[in-house]
Amino acid sequence: MLRIFILSVLALIPVVQAQCGSGTPDARVTGSGSTFTATRGSTNVYTGSDYRAAIQAALDSISSGQRVSVIASGSIGANTITISSGKIFEGCGTINVGNKSGRGAIESTNTQNVQIPYLTMTGNPYFGLRFSGTSGLNLGTITMNLSGGLGIRFDRDAAANSNVKMGTITVTGAGSHAVETWNINGLEIGSVIARNVGESGLLLQKTTNANVGLVDGNNVGAGTGYATFRMANNNGQLSNGAYTTNVRVNKVVSRGGGRGVFCVSQSGGVEITTVDLANNGNNAILIENCYGVNIRGGTVNGGGEVRISARSEFPNTRDISITLRVDGTTVRESPCGDNTTWNLSGNGGRTIC
Repeated sequence: MLRIFILSVLALIPVVQAQCGSGTPDARVTGSGSTFTATRGSTNVYTGSDYRAAIQAALDSISSGQRVSVIASGSIGANTITISSGKIFEGCGTINVGNKSGRGAIESTNTQNVQIPYLTMTGNPYFGLRFSGTSGLNLGTITMNLSGGLGIRFDRDAAANSNVKMGTITVTGAGSHAVETWNINGLEIGSVIARNVGESGLLLQKTTNANVGLVDGNNVGAGTGYATFRMANNNGQLSNGAYTTNVRVNKVVSRGGGRGVFCVSQSGGVEITTVDLANNGNNAILIENCYGVNIRGGTVNGGGEVRISARSEFPNTRDISITLRVDGTTVRESPCGDNTTWNLSGNGGRTIC
């Protein structure tokens, strides 16, 4: 028993992460202003005024399993950095980016075991980070202070991804979504923190077997139908067509903006442990043509209504269970879902089946 208790306590102790650029990276990018140098060990692989070229030269100089640390800050303009399989990329400086239509400022496609433990990005990208066809991708502490664009994107019309991990993703000022996924089987996210984002904080699409710790949005999707946490386009539907619970979210926090939680277009198979939603400008929660949705607890204070709905082009909403305290707004079920269970408290008005 004592051994089990000790192991349980140890499991709660966070793993101490090395600082960005610590130790001896296999390659480094240093410099400032108009002079940048990329070195691999003691070998110079680039010197010049092109920050992007220095970063790409450093990446191209290393092999799978090796690490590049970009110490310098600078701007890559409307260009793209590409990361190939097995490489570890650390953005220790601030990487400012421009908008290259349809492309990511940093991309990794059809690759295995790419790691980005640290990244700080500014600017107005088309996509800040863009991925498809990845396996074993691991994103750590990613901070994007943007003036537009979309933060992290997994492509819709490209090869699927598996075993993707993200640590703490913080996105401010994106014109579109903070994080948008398509076609992932096996997703682990510590937290997505979205501030003043134009569309969704975390948008999951055709993603299965996902575990998310926290989605935290403030002023996300204002004036739109998007949400701090949105599931769409058959998200959570397993390969056999079932909606057995396979998407688990520990907590959703949302203040202002558009919707708080939104499930739509034949998505489901999701369990949310708790929500903390207040003053959302659109629905606090909207569940529309979704199946197998369980919200186990939490609070809604003010803002838009909590709603179960359905459109005629999809099968009716079914197998919904909601336990919630609702104050200062209404709860409405229209049309009636199939096999809906409500466990409500609070002063919110109710029109339910």
